[in-house]
Amino acid sequence: MITAKLQATALAHPNIAFIKYWGNHDDQLRLPLTGSLSMALDGLDTVTRVSFDPDLAADRFILNGMEQSGAALNRVVSFLDHVRRLAGLNRFAQVESTSNYPSGAGIASSAAAFAALALAASRAAGLELSEADLSRLARLGSGSACRSVPGGYAEWLPGSGDADSYAVQIAPPEHWDLVDLIVVVDRGEKAVSSSAGHKLAATSPLQALRIAGVPERLEQCRTAILKRDFERLAQVVELDSEWMHAVMRTSTPPLYYWTPVTEVVLWNVRAWRAQGHAVCATVDAGPNVHVIALAEDAAWAEAQLRALPGVLEVLKAKPGGGARIIDFSL
Repeated sequence: MITAKLQATALAHPNIAFIKYWGNHDDQLRLPLTGSLSMALDGLDTVTRVSFDPDLAADRFILNGMEQSGAALNRVVSFLDHVRRLAGLNRFAQVESTSNYPSGAGIASSAAAFAALALAASRAAGLELSEADLSRLARLGSGSACRSVPGGYAEWLPGSGDADSYAVQIAPPEHWDLVDLIVVVDRGEKAVSSSAGHKLAATSPLQALRIAGVPERLEQCRTAILKRDFERLAQVVELDSEWMHAVMRTSTPPLYYWTPVTEVVLWNVRAWRAQGHAVCATVDAGPNVHVIALAEDAAWAEAQLRALPGVLEVLKAKPGGGARIIDFSL
């Protein structure tokens, strides 16, 4: 019998969805209504250590140095239960997680969190999962986490059930030198989580129309990435973002994630592209704006964004890799 701690530490990046995920046909398994496509964000890191400890009397979750309880702890415990069932393990765990960027503000913090947790917990529990199986496992904690497992430019295949709903890499990080300038206009945690928002999507009269157009937008986005066609990427990324937020604003109750500063950033980005600069913008479920730029326009765009009133900070990320183990011990 193994009496020592089973421990592993993993690192994962959040991702920015170019084609959005919004709405499930199975909330428990987080099976999406459509496919989605994203880019992992290098330099924005979540590091998670999982220790299955025979001396623990219950699971513990420490986030950025603070012990968690309530809903946050319950979500992690539920996820650990999945891992324990897979591994046939009967032991509680301590989970310690830190991130170097704002959480709960529309920067896909849960994606990185559960990608890192899936890898660290499964490896500590003695499992050697394939990338597809690890992506499936991460999806159970947060849908978009499945896209942070392979990294680079990743597409989530919606599948027909649990077995075939996972993300695959369509291009490695070095394929295209894009830059994501994350314009932070609000560091606070959003009032309505993405998980809660997904459940409201079906109440919008626009959701069916949004869903109907996703396959074509996925094809356009995939082609734009593979051909490095920025103008095509810009058009489809902005259109898909607008569709998602239109659904949010017409849900019951409506979801308004944008702030007036969000609108200012979006208007300026569109004006700059009309002037010839390779920039476009997309917004996840939160107020902060992701401005995607070609590398040669990134420094100029960053300076312009920092000068806008109401902008608190601009984070800079290039395409990042997948989730990876950074420490492992038995």
